[in-house]
Amino acid sequence: MSTPAPLLECRGLEAGYGASQVLFGIDLAIRSGEVVTLLGRNGMGKSTTIKTIVGALALRGGEIRFGGTALGGWRPDAIARLGVAIVPEGRQCFPNLTVQEHLVAFADNRNGQRDAWTLERLYALFPRLRERARNMGNQLSGGEQQMLAIARALSTNPRLLILDEATEGLAPVIREEIWRCLRQLKQAGQTTLVVDKYIDRLMGLADRHVVLERGRVVWSGSSQELAADRSVWQDHLGV
Repeated sequence: MSTPAPLLECRGLEAGYGASQVLFGIDLAIRSGEVVTLLGRNGMGKSTTIKTIVGALALRGGEIRFGGTALGGWRPDAIARLGVAIVPEGRQCFPNLTVQEHLVAFADNRNGQRDAWTLERLYALFPRLRERARNMGNQLSGGEQQMLAIARALSTNPRLLILDEATEGLAPVIREEIWRCLRQLKQAGQTTLVVDKYIDRLMGLADRHVVLERGRVVWSGSSQELAADRSVWQDHLGV
């Protein structure tokens, strides 16, 4: 039986800012239904990789394919319409929109996803958002804004969900809410790319991990392989 083609495939990805090159030949593949992580210390190219995938940063070299379509030169809005949604670092909620307006304004199912994320289903995933439905974005706590950012991305019914530091700066009880959400998404078959520093939690969630060091892939493998190879932790993931 042949292996299905990846939903997202990056080959030889190169990108940077101005005269500074940050990514040097990143290879990354995610198949439908997988949860894959990008790991590495701060400043190693994780967020730059994500920005390049979603079209927020120009591709300087290599190739990005999503669902078989080459994305080189595509604008972020066009990539989003293909079914790529990002939960950005910093949440970026609109202060002058209510919770419900956030979720209704971005709602779409243009790719015909099964079991579409309706408003009611999003409220079931995050009951706290139902309680805050009429609150403005700037009236929410940091944890509530993070829940809203995830729900807003899901309202577009993405084929690929990207989370950049989704638990950063959250209180432990709220962080557990986010992990609960990610487990439910995994069980529902949501294809996801995750950047986060809580590696122990990611190992119980992700199918595979990709470790970056100075803009290059230095290791990739399963959670079992990562747990067994402590040298990866010492050399590339420790503070």
